[in-house]
Amino acid sequence: MRSRLRRLRIPLYLPGPKPSAAGSGRRGGAKKRAQFSAQRETESGGLCDGVMADKRDYYEVLGVQKGATDQEIKKAYRKLAKENHPDLHPGDTAAEARFKEINEAYEILSDSSKRSRYDQFGFAGVDPSYGGGGGGGGGFTGDFDFGDLGDIFGSFFGGGFGGGTRTRNGPQRGESLRMGVTITFEEAAFGCEKEVSLDRVEQCETCRGSGAAPGTSPETCSNCGGSGTVQQRRQTPMGVFATTGPCPRCGGKGKIISTPCKSCGGSGQLRKRKTLKVNIPAGIDNGQIVSLRGQGNAGRNGGPAGDLQIVISVQPHQLFQRDGADVYCDAPITFTQAVLGGELEIPTIDGKVKYDIPEGTQTGATFRLRGKGIPNVNGRGRGDQYVTVHIETPRNLTREQKDALRKFSETLKEHNYKDRKSFFEKFKK
Repeated sequence: MRSRLRRLRIPLYLPGPKPSAAGSGRRGGAKKRAQFSAQRETESGGLCDGVMADKRDYYEVLGVQKGATDQEIKKAYRKLAKENHPDLHPGDTAAEARFKEINEAYEILSDSSKRSRYDQFGFAGVDPSYGGGGGGGGGFTGDFDFGDLGDIFGSFFGGGFGGGTRTRNGPQRGESLRMGVTITFEEAAFGCEKEVSLDRVEQCETCRGSGAAPGTSPETCSNCGGSGTVQQRRQTPMGVFATTGPCPRCGGKGKIISTPCKSCGGSGQLRKRKTLKVNIPAGIDNGQIVSLRGQGNAGRNGGPAGDLQIVISVQPHQLFQRDGADVYCDAPITFTQAVLGGELEIPTIDGKVKYDIPEGTQTGATFRLRGKGIPNVNGRGRGDQYVTVHIETPRNLTREQKDALRKFSETLKEHNYKDRKSFFEKFKK
């Protein structure tokens, strides 16, 4: 019988305001019902709303469509991250908030597994704590089991319905923390070790997290028997409902501390300043995260500690630009070097190297230095460096230099200027 009744299709009717005895009319009754409906949605936070109002859609944050390719997402992220980088907007809290929001969106959408869960379930698919543990996502269909009814009616009648209410006496994982660390371009390329300081919640060493003074221990609550919840029956316009809520005596903990610990005041936890060493791997890029397992806030009732997430910000370099594992830079060359070719000294992240450019090199020509880019963060090989040359026109010439240049120009023929010849041939057509 229980299994047959486990899932019921129950239409949800909520009590509306009674019309006034006189002068209300059909229009007045409709107006009052509309006002009550709006008030009910406001108080309940919306029965069918699975998304919090203050959290923007990740695709909207990056300005891309839901079906965007990985390359489009990456391109949009790099543009926005560069525009909102904290180093370019010192003291601008709004820019810093946008930068964090952009990094959070890219962390999810750049990972195929996380992106799939987000597309299917929304924020609840990538953040277990999103929405406070309530039933998330989906529309309102009217098809519930009794656990679902507990979540729905609990918002109206102050407790769970037939079970399903969370208790506070079970193991609870600690909150994960997030902070930013800024490193140089070279530190990102080759890796480094940084020290970070943060305030976090730790287990009280005096009572070892129990909250009770040494030599004593918490007692089981006699009102709820240690469950942390009590059941009540309430008369409502829909009938009599059994509701489950936190025990008023122990506050839902299931335990009562008669003699609190003096160090922590009975909470079992203390906030302390902690300094940690963080190993940042070679090849890490701007906006990526280094996660330190178990270095967040301490858990409760034997639950594990949360994590510490370090968001990396890489300072822009004066000479180099980066795209993935590849490095790009521009190099000026003289007119003589462009004409005759020769050996060119080029800076790299490893130091200066020599490269032979061919004679007749044109402005905008790009040369590739294999293996001179950024080490891959997974430890497999390195990227390349691409050097684009630009011919610098000489200035402040003496009279003798100008005369020599005119004489040299007189010796040149049309075949010495391939692009110029082609340009005028097209013009004649």
